[in-house]
Amino acid sequence: MVLSRVSWLSKSVNLSYLLPFSQILVTPSHPPIRTLRASASLSAQESTRPVLSATMNRWKPMCLYYTQGKCTKCPRVGNGYVEKSHMDDPTHLESFNHNFSGELKLNVAEFKNMLSQQLDFFLVLDLEGKVEILEFPVLMVDAKTMDVVDFFHRFVRPSQMGQQRIDEYIEGKYGKIGVDRRYNISIVSVWHDTAIPFKEVTQQFEDWLAQHHLWRKDFGGGNWDLKTKVPQQCEVSRMKLPSYFMEWINLKDVYLNFYKRRATGMITMMKELQIPLVGSHHLGIDDTKNITRVLQRMLADGAVLQITARRNANDLRSVEFLFNNRIR
Repeated sequence: MVLSRVSWLSKSVNLSYLLPFSQILVTPSHPPIRTLRASASLSAQESTRPVLSATMNRWKPMCLYYTQGKCTKCPRVGNGYVEKSHMDDPTHLESFNHNFSGELKLNVAEFKNMLSQQLDFFLVLDLEGKVEILEFPVLMVDAKTMDVVDFFHRFVRPSQMGQQRIDEYIEGKYGKIGVDRRYNISIVSVWHDTAIPFKEVTQQFEDWLAQHHLWRKDFGGGNWDLKTKVPQQCEVSRMKLPSYFMEWINLKDVYLNFYKRRATGMITMMKELQIPLVGSHHLGIDDTKNITRVLQRMLADGAVLQITARRNANDLRSVEFLFNNRIR
């Protein structure tokens, strides 16, 4: 998803998708609140463009217990949770990364084709899950410098599935993706330690947006993520659809119209753009990083992001697609 400028002109969300769901959010602005823009879809172009190289120190795997400024492990005890912090463990800090902004840092001065987006930030979102949403990762990217400012990442616990079905579902989704065998940490164990219901995830996400002055709760109110999956999940979780999911940018549609060729997914876009894959494909937080790198390339090539879809406020199932030439 991608954020927009310094006023909340309209709520909008847009994702770019690799899996059944991934895109970028868009939300216009309204002083003093900065706007969000979302976009979801990747694009590619062969050419003699500068390589999007990242400034990297010694590479360390990302700590999947880390989010919102703290490293949290929350095993269930009785009816509640107990938090255990890794933040003061020198061995943990030596082995795992709590900040991947360096992986995605670019020198904007190298890119001569960049145009003003009239936005402050891009929020890059890549949802994961088929039956219900399992993972909700968001990267905040400065629209002017293309630097990663912050990130939000939560694993999501299904609300209408039995424990045995959940165990099978999670093992099937994340069981083959390793993190770091030296420490015997798997994504499956991290998911079970930290997953919380979708309603709690959205509450924490809105608190995170508010911390960055991008959202006030007193404001009213690729396509599959936002058009279909988020509303479905809200129904299952018995909650109202948040207003920032009313409008979005499908990065795939922008890619199609900018590069004049169709991209079927993130991997295709990255290959066309000659961007190497980082992390584990189908782990939402890593897919979000890779979508961000595609977004950075598109901006460097001179793409301008525009809202591609808008939901009807009177009929949330009705969506108007604003690009005639789009991915269907």
